[in-house]
Amino acid sequence: MNLKRLSLRTRIFIGMILLVVLASVLIAAVAIYQYKEETKVYHIQRLEQKEKAILSHINFVLKETSYPVTTEEIPLIFKDEIYEIAEVHSLQLNLYDLDGTLLKTSRATLTLDTIQVCIRPEILNELSNKVSDQGEHKYIEKSVVNGETFQSSYSYITDRKSKPLAILNLPYLENDEFLSKELNEFLLRLLYAYSFVLLMAVVIAFVLSKYITKSLKTISDKIKTTRLEKSNQRIEIGDTSEEISILVNSYNSMIDELRESAVKLATSEREQAWREMAKQVAHEIKNPLTPMRLTVQNFQRKFDPADENIHKKVDEYSKTLIQQIDTMSSIASAFSSFAKMPAQQNETLNVVKVVKLALEIFNEDCIVFSSDSEEIIAKFDRTQLIRVVTNLVKNGIQAIPEDREPKIIVTVKSLKNDVVITVSDNGSGVSEENKLKVFEPKFTTKTSGMGLGLAMVKNIVEMQKGTISFVSETDKGTTFKVIIPKL
Repeated sequence: MNLKRLSLRTRIFIGMILLVVLASVLIAAVAIYQYKEETKVYHIQRLEQKEKAILSHINFVLKETSYPVTTEEIPLIFKDEIYEIAEVHSLQLNLYDLDGTLLKTSRATLTLDTIQVCIRPEILNELSNKVSDQGEHKYIEKSVVNGETFQSSYSYITDRKSKPLAILNLPYLENDEFLSKELNEFLLRLLYAYSFVLLMAVVIAFVLSKYITKSLKTISDKIKTTRLEKSNQRIEIGDTSEEISILVNSYNSMIDELRESAVKLATSEREQAWREMAKQVAHEIKNPLTPMRLTVQNFQRKFDPADENIHKKVDEYSKTLIQQIDTMSSIASAFSSFAKMPAQQNETLNVVKVVKLALEIFNEDCIVFSSDSEEIIAKFDRTQLIRVVTNLVKNGIQAIPEDREPKIIVTVKSLKNDVVITVSDNGSGVSEENKLKVFEPKFTTKTSGMGLGLAMVKNIVEMQKGTISFVSETDKGTTFKVIIPKL
């Protein structure tokens, strides 16, 4: 049965019936579970109470006996008293010596298949090693014989100096007949009650579903005739429920404001388009400004008039600034044609040298560069390659927490017809829910920035017919891999 094809009236009817049925099943399941839990606790507490009372009775017998209170005298001390204790407390008991040999039992006859003549060694070990919260040595063994559950409790009988004399064993049968009878009676009464509720639910669901769908059908017929390009009629319905009235009033208000909303929507879309373009312009101009600022700061820090290579360094700094200025000029020209990225100006270049040049604008000492060759030739736009590297390095630096020593590893490798550039950091990593959003425009986890950097890097790489990917481990770091063809 396909519920999606059923009418709303039928779905309301089925839903209410299912709700009642599920509620009754849930309550029954909770009742059975509660019964089992209470039964378990009941038997544990009852055995503990019996054991406590019997130990108290035994201690009284030991206190009043005229025999020496020793393990050897236990059979004489409890020669007759053990039957009295068993009768008073309505529970069989067995007394063993400390080695586990049976000394005395309240059973009139000794049946080897039901009474252990010797306690098993594993029980003796558990008894001697297991201490309760009250500091008492105690062990309870649970077993099922012929479908009946038994609990067998073992504990020490001690003299006045708390020295163990013997082991008390209480076989206890878990008799659930009374509790099971109560549960069955409760479930039967619950069945009667829910049968009546189910009958009432059928009647109410039928009437309610018919009432609701009658008004909705009228509204549905009106909505089907609604068109944007023509004058739409308002819905007029007599007395109905508050919810239906709200729905009708909302529809009528929508019809009255449809034309005005269309105008506002068009205006809003134009404004949003200009805002998006303004964000892109700001981000693209900010990218070259950052390396320019870093270059000037680096020049100020390292400038030494006495350095014999000063002219060479000045020339390199100047080239870097000119490149970034050219980039800004390209961006401005491109956005004048509706925010297009600068066109690709591919040239044959040494990727290793360009990547080194891109890294020189950073003052951080944490950046480590390596390459499997001093020269890897490829055709690429120099400015765009610098932008890819600087964006990835800057993104890696910003991903490292303040309380951690930063480390950025940049590598360039030659792989057949491709060049592979990797940028690794030891930052916080990318969470699983954010991995699919990393390259989306305007997505960012930082408190600043507009989240366009990685999206633009991906765009640059793909325009070069390359690929970009990453692997990340939470709180360990992220590695971005850029693969671009050499030609």
